[in-house]
Amino acid sequence: MRDLTAELEGARRRVGAAEVPAGHGHLVELRRVYDARVEDVWAACTDPERVSRWFVPVTGDLRLGGQYQIQGNASGEITECRPPHRLALTWVFGDDVSLLAVDLTPLGEGKAELRLGHSVTDNDHWAEYGPGATGVGWDLTLLGLDTYLQTGEPLGDPETVQSDPAVLAFVRQSALEWGAAHRAAGASATTADEAAARTSAAYAPAP
Repeated sequence: MRDLTAELEGARRRVGAAEVPAGHGHLVELRRVYDARVEDVWAACTDPERVSRWFVPVTGDLRLGGQYQIQGNASGEITECRPPHRLALTWVFGDDVSLLAVDLTPLGEGKAELRLGHSVTDNDHWAEYGPGATGVGWDLTLLGLDTYLQTGEPLGDPETVQSDPAVLAFVRQSALEWGAAHRAAGASATTADEAAARTSAAYAPAP
């Protein structure tokens, strides 16, 4: 059986400052290497039909100036598109506008590094969860992308995934990793650890 928590060890996480439409914000950055050509990773991330196989249904035009809509989630506009290396977009959820950028770098031998940077607003959500809620969501998403690139299949049925003990363990460990990244960025241990605990309880509540 695949050890999902081991997947977290290969990723690098960073928290920093960023500018967003509302002003001062925070950068939540995740880097991960895939055993796939950069062109394949790009296609999996920008073809709406392929995105829908491992993420959730996405409609729209993932090219410069195009609009997109994620089913039940964010919408926005593509602000940069340089195949197969960079995609940047606005991420509009409710009244909040954040910024997302995905950069792909070929590493040779059929490998590619994906760097995802989500610049989020300094608001009550950040005060409650720190980088965790954003970061855990992207850890899960990029795990799904890895599964799809390896097998051609999604991580699993959404309802099954949400109750899978291995996935819940992955989520709890991811929250701890983002707490560590939060501390490394200068947050106090109390602030970082309490935010990580709230994130873990929100994503993987105790039975």
